[in-house]
Amino acid sequence: MKNIIFIHGMFQNPKSWKKWEDYFSSKGYNCIAPAWPLHEGDPVELRTNPPEGLGDLHLQDILVHIKNVVSQTQDPIVVGHSVGGLIVQLLLNQGLISTGVAINSVAPNGMLDFDWGFFKNSALIANPFKGNEPFYMDEAAFHGSFANTLDEASSNKAFYEFATHDSRNVLRDCMGDDGKLDVEAPHGPLLLIAGEKDEIIPNTLTMKNFEAYTDASSIISFKEFAGRSHYICGEPGWEEVADYVLNWLEQVDKA
Repeated sequence: MKNIIFIHGMFQNPKSWKKWEDYFSSKGYNCIAPAWPLHEGDPVELRTNPPEGLGDLHLQDILVHIKNVVSQTQDPIVVGHSVGGLIVQLLLNQGLISTGVAINSVAPNGMLDFDWGFFKNSALIANPFKGNEPFYMDEAAFHGSFANTLDEASSNKAFYEFATHDSRNVLRDCMGDDGKLDVEAPHGPLLLIAGEKDEIIPNTLTMKNFEAYTDASSIISFKEFAGRSHYICGEPGWEEVADYVLNWLEQVDKA
C-alpha cells in the first residue's frame, strides 16, 4: 500500500482534507493528514479560542514537524495546498520525498506576480505593522479571497466548517530565506496545479513557478483548472482535481 501525506495551508487544518483522504483511501492509498503545530482540533474551537502562541508560529516550526512525519513514513507521496505546496517543493528540493503535488502553491524564492488580488492579500496577511498578532480570518475575508467562486451562503458554510486563524509570520517566512530552494537542481516528479480564479495565488504565478524549474532530467507538470478559487480542494468539482492527481501519480509510477 502506498503512503500519501496531505499538507494543509494557512487558514485550514487537516479537516479540509477529509474528502481527499476518503477518495485516496478508496483507491488503495494509506492517507496521513498531519496538523501544523497549533492547528490540531475542530476549526470552530480554534477560531473561538485561538491557541496561545499562534502568532509566533514560523515556517520552520511547521517544516520540522512535517519532516518528522515524512521520516516516519515509508516513501510517501506528498500533496500540499498553498503554503503546504511550498513545503512539498522544499521537501523535494532537499531529497526527502520522491514525488510531490503542489496545489495553488505559494511560490519559492520570493516570486511575485503583478496581480491585484495577490498583492492585496499578501500585504494584508504579512502586514509588518501587525507584529506577531495572528491574522483573524472572518466570513467576509474568506469569501472575498479564499472561496470567491462560491456564493456567499456556500462560502460562509465552508468558513464555519473549515477555516482557522493563522500566523502572519508563516507567509513572511515563505517570502524570505526559509522559502528559498534551488530550482535548477534535479528533483523528483512534481505536479503544480493552478486555479484560474484564485485571488491568493494567481494562476500566472503558478505558471511562473513551473517555468522556473530548469532541470531537463526531472519530471515537472502543470495543470490549470478553470473557474477554481484558492478553495480548489473543497469547492464543488474537487473530485475532478483529485482524479487528475491520481491519474498523474499513476502515470509517473509507470514512467
